Amino acid sequence: MRLRIQLTHRPHRALTLTDTPDPKCPLCDGDGGIGHHYGDPETGEYAGTDWELCTCWDDTRRWVLLPLPYWFRRTPSFYSDEPPF
Repeated sequence: MRLRIQLTHRPHRALTLTDTPDPKCPLCDGDGGIGHHYGDPETGEYAGTDWELCTCWDDTRRWVLLPLPYWFRRTPSFYSDEPPF
C-alpha cells in the first residue's frame, strides 16, 4: 500500500489519504491502468481511450483526513450600467 495526501472535491471538499499505483508493476508500469485507444469506425481517426484499471491499485481506497469548508465568492446583488467615475 502506497499512500499519499490528495485534495478531493466530491462528494465534499476534503483532504484524503489515497492509495497509489505500484510504481514497479509490470502490467501498467506504475500508471494504475492500461489505456486502450480506439478509432471511429467510419473515418478511422482517434475517437477516445478506454481505461482498464490494473490489479495493483484500488482507486476506491480513500480515507477522509480533514473536511474543508467551501469558500463562496461574494457577488454583487445587482449590476449597474453607470461608469465607475
